Amino acid sequence: MNKIKLQILGITFSQVQTGAYALILAEEQGNRRIPIIIGTPEAQSIVLFLENLHPPRPLTHDLFISFMQVINITLKEINIYKYEEGVFHSEMIFNNGEKDIFLDSRTSDAIALALRANAPIYISDHIMKNVAIEWEEEDTGNDPEQNKQKQSISLDKLSPEKLKQLLSEAITVENYEKASYIRDLIKEKEL
Repeated sequence: MNKIKLQILGITFSQVQTGAYALILAEEQGNRRIPIIIGTPEAQSIVLFLENLHPPRPLTHDLFISFMQVINITLKEINIYKYEEGVFHSEMIFNNGEKDIFLDSRTSDAIALALRANAPIYISDHIMKNVAIEWEEEDTGNDPEQNKQKQSISLDKLSPEKLKQLLSEAITVENYEKASYIRDLIKEKEL
């Protein structure tokens, strides 16, 4: 299985599911993005770590890392290996000094632990090809109408679900002009 290394781009409120968050992952060497819907506790855990904030008592993910250190196990990497019915499936690969140990995990928990353990996050090439959104850099040319027309042609081909994911990412990177354009496209497609 070919793997692609990912990094965390950001977290935003989910435009698709009420009461949830979208964790935006980006390939390290490219412009494809994967939005993953996660719950509030996992989003809070990830954000606290990214913002270098320390709650007075350890969160579950912090406790798990402390436990790993005490029993001398390391988290080598996590792999997002399957996408089925809108859900990403992940495995964590640990090492106890003698052998690798594979554990199935929710992707949000695996990422929260990978951050704390400084372990790489990978996704299978197959999932990336089928689920990722290709994020095109904005054209900085002088003709805004031509840029809008180019953007319209590429976005018009996407399904409402893909557009909602792209909307979420545009909001995450604070590109509100693009976000409002995508929002209008979604409304047109849903009529």
